[in-house]
Amino acid sequence: MQQNQSDSVILRNLLITICYDGRNYHGWQIQKNARTVQEIFQNAMYKVLGKYYDIKGCSRTDSGVHANMYCLSTKIDKKISCRDLIFAFNRVLPYDICVKECREVPLDFHARYSCKGKEYVYKILNSKIRDPFLHGYVLHYWYPLDISKLKEASKVYLGKHDFTSFCTIDKRDMSNIIKDVRKFEVKKENNIVEFYIEADGFLYNMVRIMIGTLLRVCQNKIKISDMPFILEARDRSKAGPTAPASGLYLNKVFYDI
Repeated sequence: MQQNQSDSVILRNLLITICYDGRNYHGWQIQKNARTVQEIFQNAMYKVLGKYYDIKGCSRTDSGVHANMYCLSTKIDKKISCRDLIFAFNRVLPYDICVKECREVPLDFHARYSCKGKEYVYKILNSKIRDPFLHGYVLHYWYPLDISKLKEASKVYLGKHDFTSFCTIDKRDMSNIIKDVRKFEVKKENNIVEFYIEADGFLYNMVRIMIGTLLRVCQNKIKISDMPFILEARDRSKAGPTAPASGLYLNKVFYDI
């Protein structure tokens, strides 16, 4: 905590961890004429604390993307304990957003700029029969998936590379297109295939394009031997399609604190 001598307000910087079902939201960041997680959370803060506070999110998840762990930071001037804040927020938030943790951090902490890395998981239901209880939470993919082929093809993603071929170019900040992928694992249990990807950062649609390209490999439309050339081409048109958002989850966010 720190005393702001100009107006005698005690400021506390909070790191709040939430999870959410992204089906009913157009991503995290506030947009005009679209329901977003940030807007809903800011409204919840107003109900609990009586005023609107600036919120810094760790990432800009897209429409339909879920979060098992999403971190935000905000500076408030209220004395309510972190424990009480968790219960208060969860009383007013909708059923598809939940606060899991709240703690005080240094005033210079920023949920986005202090982040050291993230892990995403992408889930596929690999079955000829769809599951209505998983609708919106997985990609239903009925063609056979060769796990050994997926693992072999995904090795090209590991390490520090220019991932221009695996991102959608838009108005977002594209100043740093070099990303260090530290982990890319493929796991299968029964008919659920999961891809775990950890990196120091991610570009727009990067994970979904990575997955879409691997599916093209399993369809024999892209050869495993082509993967290094796709990466080196730095050309989005060389990679596969963007996989649907429904199977994507922000899974972990890493900080040094």
